[in-house]
Amino acid sequence: MIHLLSDNGASGHADLFAQAFQFAQKQVRKLIDKHPGLYPLYTQNGVWDHAGPAWTHWCDGFLPGLMWIFHKHADKESAEGRFWLDNAVKYTKPLEARKSDPELHDLGFLFFSTYYRWYRITHDAALREVLIEAGRTLSHRFQEQGQYLRSFVGENSLFIDIMMNVGIIFYAARETGDRRLRDVAMRHSLTTRRVLVRGDGSTAHEGIFDTETGEFLRQATYQGYRGDSCWSRGLAWALYGFTSAYEYSHDSRFLETAQACADFYISHSPADGIPPWDFNAPPENRTLCDSSAAAICAAGLLRLRHLTPDSMRGHLYWSAAVKILRSLCEKQLAAADPKWEGILKGGVYHVHKGLGVDESVMWGEYFFCEALERVLW
Repeated sequence: MIHLLSDNGASGHADLFAQAFQFAQKQVRKLIDKHPGLYPLYTQNGVWDHAGPAWTHWCDGFLPGLMWIFHKHADKESAEGRFWLDNAVKYTKPLEARKSDPELHDLGFLFFSTYYRWYRITHDAALREVLIEAGRTLSHRFQEQGQYLRSFVGENSLFIDIMMNVGIIFYAARETGDRRLRDVAMRHSLTTRRVLVRGDGSTAHEGIFDTETGEFLRQATYQGYRGDSCWSRGLAWALYGFTSAYEYSHDSRFLETAQACADFYISHSPADGIPPWDFNAPPENRTLCDSSAAAICAAGLLRLRHLTPDSMRGHLYWSAAVKILRSLCEKQLAAADPKWEGILKGGVYHVHKGLGVDESVMWGEYFFCEALERVLW
């Protein structure tokens, strides 16, 4: 179980967190300089540019998303502020065409980290339209038989990851008043809650359905240890995703689900808050931890804390998130290795395929900086 911190946990480590935030900016500057135009997914031996597979390019929003975070907290009139703005725009604009990409279930990853942050700064209506179109596109993946958004794997497949993306449908529904969009987002979230979140708050990676009848058949996995295990990154996706669903819908069922996932994470993680890649991995395989799952969880807990009406429970989530961030800064930050190009070591992409194992991964970098942003400002 995570060892929690006292009330001054965050303030007592403000310098540590500020230094990590500065280091993150340094590493992203190096990435831009050394690999211009690259949208990386994971490192190999600490290096971003390599020939490993990227599949659906689902991570392309995270690098410009980091730039938007850095720009937000820089002096806007300074050379640094202009640098981050210019590059954020430069790396964000090429993503616009993907607002109509019918093959991707990760449109929330692409556009919330980029166009949403850009829109929050400028309130340019054209940016808002990109977000709305992305939400509409994602909604077309909805399977009436089964009531879920299908994954890129096939029509019978539901991924827990999609809870991190359904928010863009909620957003489009809110901005347009389109009840159909909201209904799609609600029904998908309720189905995911029913078939992928277990009674103890643990989660499955994938659900398989009969496409003719809509009957749920079984839990499965691509990246976890087993279909009935709890893949830690999937649990973190659920924690954060149901928190977002509650923020948009105000449906108490989603708050309860986010809290159940959070409680499972806190009670089953090691004392430092950095979990094994799968909570049910066998002993010989449990030593492999996933810093990216920890980073996602920290960011999700910090959002959940503000939405939790019980102040004591909210403090529990705050304390756990700060503890996780401190552990990441002290144990996984790549600052001591001048050859390492990423920010966090110890991330995991795909154990079974041997891809991005004990490396830097772009989603880990992004959610780590988002969590730092939430405790520093």
